[in-house]
Amino acid sequence: MSDHDRPAAAAGAPAGRSRGAGHSRELLLSAALELFAERGFDHTTTREIGERAGVDAALIARYFGGKTQLYLAALEAESGEGAPAGLLDEDRLRALLGRSTRRGPGPVVRAALVAHTDPALQDAAHTQLYERLVDPTRRRFAEEGVPDPELRAELAVAALAGILLARHTGALGTLAAAEPERLFGLVGELLAAVHPAPAAPDGPAA
Repeated sequence: MSDHDRPAAAAGAPAGRSRGAGHSRELLLSAALELFAERGFDHTTTREIGERAGVDAALIARYFGGKTQLYLAALEAESGEGAPAGLLDEDRLRALLGRSTRRGPGPVVRAALVAHTDPALQDAAHTQLYERLVDPTRRRFAEEGVPDPELRAELAVAALAGILLARHTGALGTLAAAEPERLFGLVGELLAAVHPAPAAPDGPAA
């Protein structure tokens, strides 16, 4: 095995082992994000996560406590930092479509369509769903005086989640084969249906 191929954990010094442990943890988290996006929580096994990560699956228990805790960590990692923009923001929508095209709908998007039997998972997924997708969209609607802002925000999220999951599964062939840029334009038009244009100001009196 070349030095380039040698795992980071093979370094002999304690500091090297620490870096190797951190690297293994990141590999497991990255693999879990990919597999949870591709298959969902119930259809992903710890063995598959370990195989995708290239490390011993037993390390999931050591670093995270188990599959459930790893899923919760994946939710946090997917959510990132900072306040996200709503779905009507073009950059935000493009990023969500691009990420889903590359690796499938993430755990937060799946939470809009798939309920967990584990209450802890369901609560965490529900919280992230609202914080990352529903609430930012609702706030924009409310700021613009759009009626029923929460209902409209939930409709927008449900529509996008359904589109992303159907595209990922291939259940709708033309949708699955659509070019991302073409899809971006059409999804934008669809989401605009729940976002009425502001009323035009009255013109000058005749």
